[in-house]
Amino acid sequence: MGLEFGKVKIKRFADGEIYVQLEESVRGCDVFIIQPTSPPANENLMELLIMIDACRRASAKNITAVIPYFGYARADRKASWIYQCQVIYLPDLLCVILSMSHPFETQGRESIAAKLVANLITEAGANRVLACDLHSGQSMGYFDIPVDHVYCQPVILDYLASKGIASSDLVVVSPDVGGVARARAFAKKLSDAPLAIVDKRRHAHNVAEVMNLIGDVKGKVAVMLDDMIDTAGTITKGAELLHEEGAREVYACCTHAVFSPPAIERLSSGCFQEVIITNTLPVAEQNFFRQLTVLSTANLLGETIWRVHDDCSVSSIFQ
Repeated sequence: MGLEFGKVKIKRFADGEIYVQLEESVRGCDVFIIQPTSPPANENLMELLIMIDACRRASAKNITAVIPYFGYARADRKASWIYQCQVIYLPDLLCVILSMSHPFETQGRESIAAKLVANLITEAGANRVLACDLHSGQSMGYFDIPVDHVYCQPVILDYLASKGIASSDLVVVSPDVGGVARARAFAKKLSDAPLAIVDKRRHAHNVAEVMNLIGDVKGKVAVMLDDMIDTAGTITKGAELLHEEGAREVYACCTHAVFSPPAIERLSSGCFQEVIITNTLPVAEQNFFRQLTVLSTANLLGETIWRVHDDCSVSSIFQ
């Protein structure tokens, strides 16, 4: 963008409280506060809220919270329904029947933290939120202020196109049923590649068990797409299944690399030809491994910020 960062002093008191002081005037300015709620999530979230409050009290004209990774987006509903999937093979036809049964009994009395965090950001004084690849689209509705949703798929698509993989060899794989819409849109832009789905049963948070594969990957280059990789249990078990089903190579692609242990051990185990992520989250030096490729979202975010500032269309970037 060719701009310098604003001058701000941030420090922590002995008891852990955060102190923020702006060291230059922001009166009448459009202020963009860039802060992913990455680990430590609560520290970074509180820092963001205090920064917003400081800018509001300093008479900023507009305050936009640029949140490349919205950390509480997964807590977007109170109970998850169990889907029972029955696959029926008929001549030249694949039928998938989903039946919905009772919610997880152990997930009652939960907080919808995504809505709570949205309220906190709004009440702190933000006028707009700019977020990258939210875990689910309904999270935008939790905010009572405008939300610009930035899709980072173009960054990954451009990189995959540069690898020169024949379109006839590609298949896009959704690691779970919930990511089918995301994977379908990605496949359409990737030379209208075919789609496969990993049917998964989750028994507890951060624990996944792969059951079966819907679609054909034999002899193909499989591109697994997800919005984030946390402990890498889902995507690694999915990759193992793809190799069992005859996939030639498996690529893992995601926007947000949370990389909670034991993610690095799983991702570097040899299941993946390459793990492609973006830098919406800072990647610690000890988390780099040979197959990891980090793509920059700087140009995409910079263009979006300029368009917000100039009151231009943001959605046209992704058309």
